[in-house]
Amino acid sequence: MKKARGFSLIEVLVTLLLTAIGILGIVAMQSRSIQYTQNSVERNAAVMLTSELIEIIRANPDEVFDQVLPDYPINSLLKTDSIFFKSKGEDFDVATGNCASRSAASSAQELRDCWAAKVKEKLPEADTLFDSDSYICRSSQTGNCDGNGSAIEIQLAWSARGEGNCLDANGGESDICTFSTRVEP
Repeated sequence: MKKARGFSLIEVLVTLLLTAIGILGIVAMQSRSIQYTQNSVERNAAVMLTSELIEIIRANPDEVFDQVLPDYPINSLLKTDSIFFKSKGEDFDVATGNCASRSAASSAQELRDCWAAKVKEKLPEADTLFDSDSYICRSSQTGNCDGNGSAIEIQLAWSARGEGNCLDANGGESDICTFSTRVEP
């Protein structure tokens, strides 16, 4: 009886096929991982920009509240109109100037304008989506800019980079990414 030695051609081809399928799977997974990482970086930038705006609003209560401390023992209701509020489809009337060269902004409007410039600079295609899909408003319930309630709702929008899509809360995908938050100032 002869002992079989080595591999047959069919065994080698099957091994090569399985290896190729595994490598293609790893490449596809790596590509998707890069997309998710980029999405995470952009979402983190949106969170940081939103937090910065909240602090600017809190630092300028006279622009948001009808009556403010220390003249009154408690801040009164939110104003129905403020330099910080903007609806979808609107833009701020941004004053011209270079925010980077200023050592310190001298007014709430300059702070807001520099913040809006940062949003347009740091988020992909935010310069166009800032007008159409981003908003800052007084809201009584999530997603409802009705000018009532004691919360301020902020939504920033940007475009997914490359061929990627943004994942939304429902598990769907879209070309426009958004981050929304509500805060009681």
